[in-house]
Amino acid sequence: MTTATDISNRIMEAVMAQKLAPGSRLGEQQLAMLFDCSRTIVREALTRLSTRGIVTVSARRGWYVVEPSQDEAREAFEARRVIELGLLHQLKARAVDPGALRQLKNHLAREKAALAGSDVGMRTYLLGDFHVCLAECLGNALLADTLRDYTARTTLIAMLYQSSHDAAQSCADHVRIVEALEAGDIDRAETLMAEHIGTVQAALRLQAQTDPLAGLRDALAPVAKTPPQAPKKRPAARKAMASTSATSSTPSPSDDGSAYLGALL
Repeated sequence: MTTATDISNRIMEAVMAQKLAPGSRLGEQQLAMLFDCSRTIVREALTRLSTRGIVTVSARRGWYVVEPSQDEAREAFEARRVIELGLLHQLKARAVDPGALRQLKNHLAREKAALAGSDVGMRTYLLGDFHVCLAECLGNALLADTLRDYTARTTLIAMLYQSSHDAAQSCADHVRIVEALEAGDIDRAETLMAEHIGTVQAALRLQAQTDPLAGLRDALAPVAKTPPQAPKKRPAARKAMASTSATSSTPSPSDDGSAYLGALL
C-alpha cells in the first residue's frame, strides 16, 4: 500500500528533477487516483511537504508547489551556504572517511553519465542531490534532510527566476570539491563550495531591489505631453505668405503656432 512518505518522496524527486514547476497545482483527488490510495493519505503527504516549505495550500486554489519570493530565494541560498560550509569546516578536526570518498566518486560518475545522456530530469536531480549526498557521507543525516529541503527549494527558485547556470559547470565544481576533500585540503574545499553556491545564485535573474509596485508604477506614470511640431513650409506657401506680408500690414496667422492646426486636422 502507498504511504504518505512514498507520495512526499515522489513529489520531492519530481521537484528536484524540475518536473514540477513552481505554482503547479497538486489536486488531492488526482493524486489519490494516481497512487491508488485515499485522499487522507494524500493530504498527510502534502501536509508534511507544507511544513518543509515545498508546497502550500490555499482555501480557493487547493494545494500547489510554492513560488518563492526573491527574499526567500536569497534566504535559501544563505541557509545552504551556512550549512554546507559548516559541514566542511568541521572536517578539520578529523579525516574524511575513505568509504565516504568512494560514495561521492560514485555519485560523480552518475552525474557525468547523466550529462552525457538525454535524461534532463535525472541530470538535474543528481546535480542537486550531490549536496545531500555530501552531508550523508560526512555522517550527518539530520543536516542531509535539511539540505534536501533547501536544495529542492533552490531548484524551484532556479526554474522560477530562469537560471542560466550551466549543468556541466556544476558537475565540474563538484569534482573539484571532492578532489580537495581527497587531498585533505579542507580550506580549499570550503572555498570551492562557497564559490559554487555563489555562482549558482548569481546566475538567477533577480532584481537588485524588489519594488512590489513596479508594474503599477510604470502603468500609471504620467504620459509625456510634447507640443506638436509645426510642419515645414512649402516653397510656394512661403512665396504666397511673403507676398501677403508685403502688401498688408495686418499680422499673418502664420505668426503664431495656431496657424498650423489646419494642416494637422
